[in-house]
Amino acid sequence: MSISKDLELDNFRTQVREWCRAHVPVDWRTTQTGASDAAFVQFQKGWFAELHTAGFAVPHWPVEWGGGMSVAQQVVLYQELAAHDAPRLVLPFVSIHHAASTLLAAGSEEQRNRHLPAILEGEIWCQGFSEPGAGSDMAALSTTARKDGDNYVVNGQKLWASGAMHADWCLLLARTDPEAPQRRGISYFLMDMRSPGVDVRPIRQATGESHFCEIFLNDVVIPTSAMVGKENEGWRIAQETLGAERGMTMLELAERLGHGGFPWLVELCAERRVDGTRPLDDAAVVDRLATLEIEVTGLRALCAEFVGNDSPGQADASIVKLYYSELLQRMTDFGADIAGLGGQTKLRKPLSSGWESGSWVLDFIGSWEWTIPGGTSEIQRTIIGERGLGLPYEPRSSR
Repeated sequence: MSISKDLELDNFRTQVREWCRAHVPVDWRTTQTGASDAAFVQFQKGWFAELHTAGFAVPHWPVEWGGGMSVAQQVVLYQELAAHDAPRLVLPFVSIHHAASTLLAAGSEEQRNRHLPAILEGEIWCQGFSEPGAGSDMAALSTTARKDGDNYVVNGQKLWASGAMHADWCLLLARTDPEAPQRRGISYFLMDMRSPGVDVRPIRQATGESHFCEIFLNDVVIPTSAMVGKENEGWRIAQETLGAERGMTMLELAERLGHGGFPWLVELCAERRVDGTRPLDDAAVVDRLATLEIEVTGLRALCAEFVGNDSPGQADASIVKLYYSELLQRMTDFGADIAGLGGQTKLRKPLSSGWESGSWVLDFIGSWEWTIPGGTSEIQRTIIGERGLGLPYEPRSSR
């Protein structure tokens, strides 16, 4: 990097740092702990508006749509937000990543003009991919979309739709040709969640939250103009959506782990117990901390390299997603272990935080979420083996 580039980046860091000092709400952890759904939604929309006004809400979008930051600038932005303990954009996560990447890659001009500005104004999206009988194997989905004039009539059930109870729109996959090979009979729709026949039911999770939802679809009418791409090309387009989940989103999460999760873990290890000892006095604890720091540093470097690569490998996003999710499990498992019995009673965490909130037991339970969305760890290993390493394809009954 040239000296002028370094200076430019230093100036940008100063700008972000000053903004964070002035705008990050200092009491958000207190006000968001035990907050109601309504208070959570209001807070998230307000925080998104603050970031949008500053030009920090969608740094990964193209410049013509309000983004345009370089990967180096995005790294700096996420580092500073994490270092200042800024709340995460939990509610608009699917909107600014999954929905936006899908619309930019495969949406029509009309769809982009309709939805991208609306997302910047606060439109909330969820994702309707997983199903009770399919899970991460999207090719096995059974929700149907039957053509009826200028509309499709959709019936079926979706599962694990994060934040669906607050969503305005849904990225929906449905089978439009039941006779075609599994991956070739699927189409991709933009579904208005206010449509008659859409029934959302939140699922109570082990952490006490109800972030995941079921979506029941009973004769839901979707106009043909709301199809993304062509009929039966949904599988290919869905890869754009999943690529966003496994790729660019990881840049922020990796910086959160490095600037939030790991330092809190070190602080926890430095706390004195009732008997006056500290976990840090144990050489085995120090050794494990050192190993985790190396892993976190490696993850952050991997993310920055892969996301900034103009010609990404076919398995890059899967490598990052797999590494992050399993490192998160190891780190939060260690945190829950060090926190001991006292940690078992700390069972409330602030909404608007990430998977490394410092409530270690809840963080450990929540860490298992990340081995599932966007394809389970088993799916990621298959992708890495087949597309990354060029190993023979796993036998499948149909494709």
